[in-house]
Amino acid sequence: MKLLQVPTANLEERIKEEIEENPALEIDEGDTKDTDEYKDEFSDADEEYQERDGSDDDYGNVDVSEYLHEGDDDIADYKTRDDNYGDDDEPRHTPIKSEISFYDTLVNQLGMLRLNEKEHRIAEHIIGSIDEDGYLRRDTNALVDDLAFRQNVESTGDQVEKIIKKIQQFDPPGVGARDLPECLLLQLKRQKAEGKDVDMAILAIQKYFGEFTKKHYEKIQRGLGLSDKELKEVMMQIVKLNPKPGGNIGSVNKAESYVVPDFFIINNNGTLELTLNSRNAPELRISEGYRDMMKEYDRGSKKNRQQKEAVLFIKQKIDAAKWFIDAIKQRQHTLLDTMTAIMNHQREFFLTGDETNLKPMILKDIAEKTNLDISTVSRVANSKFVQTEFGTYRLKFFFSESLSTDSGEEVSTREVKKILSDFIESESKRHPLSDEKLTELLQEKGYNIARRTVAKYREQLNIPVARLRKELV
Repeated sequence: MKLLQVPTANLEERIKEEIEENPALEIDEGDTKDTDEYKDEFSDADEEYQERDGSDDDYGNVDVSEYLHEGDDDIADYKTRDDNYGDDDEPRHTPIKSEISFYDTLVNQLGMLRLNEKEHRIAEHIIGSIDEDGYLRRDTNALVDDLAFRQNVESTGDQVEKIIKKIQQFDPPGVGARDLPECLLLQLKRQKAEGKDVDMAILAIQKYFGEFTKKHYEKIQRGLGLSDKELKEVMMQIVKLNPKPGGNIGSVNKAESYVVPDFFIINNNGTLELTLNSRNAPELRISEGYRDMMKEYDRGSKKNRQQKEAVLFIKQKIDAAKWFIDAIKQRQHTLLDTMTAIMNHQREFFLTGDETNLKPMILKDIAEKTNLDISTVSRVANSKFVQTEFGTYRLKFFFSESLSTDSGEEVSTREVKKILSDFIESESKRHPLSDEKLTELLQEKGYNIARRTVAKYREQLNIPVARLRKELV
């Protein structure tokens, strides 16, 4: 169960840890390991270890036959090889994006300022306090305290504020703002310095930011004395600003995260083909050297205490390696069984990419088809991704409850959400559709749905209410 929850991107590291702990487990690279280093284990031992008249009977005769006979259980063939892997030629590593971080981008711009050593240390600390969205959410007094206790730098609020103002002139525009209004104003003032006419937009943010967020455009229009055309121009200047100036430039002091798909599904002339991503799952095998040590022991006529102790240790390591390989195989089979059941259930979607083709599907449906426990299916659905020609999806995306139509047909709530989203996307932005109107439209299409359910689905889609969707067109 623990291995099942490990994402593909982290599986390689988990396997490396196991290999480091167990020398009987190794990555199969197609060559045979030199066993000379092991031979001393089974060379003639010192006289004090020689077996004398049954004095080592407490060890008994160690049976190693099960580790030596040829056949399906031969440990030389004990591997994680699976034909449902992806392309073996793919690199078995997680991609790393080579991009300068947001933090480094800001630090590099410090070179443009004339700062003494103390000011430079204050500036570096301020930049280190900026979050990944580009905001400085530590107040000035807190920064002064941080500098004193963590950096041993004595400063005043005025000194820190002066340097903050300098950093706010850095790129991207808006960086270092304490809140959204200041972020937008910094960008507008930069545009004004470049010669653009944005005075009314600046006034709108300074005096009517609350009205702007609630889209009470009439109040802004009256307060600033704007015509319809002028109001529309001002609003366009504001909505084009970036509310998260740091959002597109790496991240602050932490690596970017990547989604590594666990499965690939391709449409081969109407036939869906599923493969398991093997990039981060090296092919494992039992060490050839450990197997040869077993043969060396079996061929020996005399078996002393030292040799028996060594072969018992080897057996334990081989058993542990076989267990781990079995666990990896079980993980692969569980993933494939679960994904195959999902793929077959949602076949129409994987062929078309149309969300309205998604069928109702709950964890119990897949558990029954695979004979797996519901908790096992849940672990797979919540932590794994599949790459299709239409995009990469988390498996839980394909699970949804059902809703009945006028004809009594059970349809997926995902289908209803897609239709709801389409209605909103095509609505008049000057007169957005209310939840009541959306309910009527869905009922006209035959979906038995209440207004409160429409509101719930809209919220799940992160779509605001009609008033907040209103735009000037």
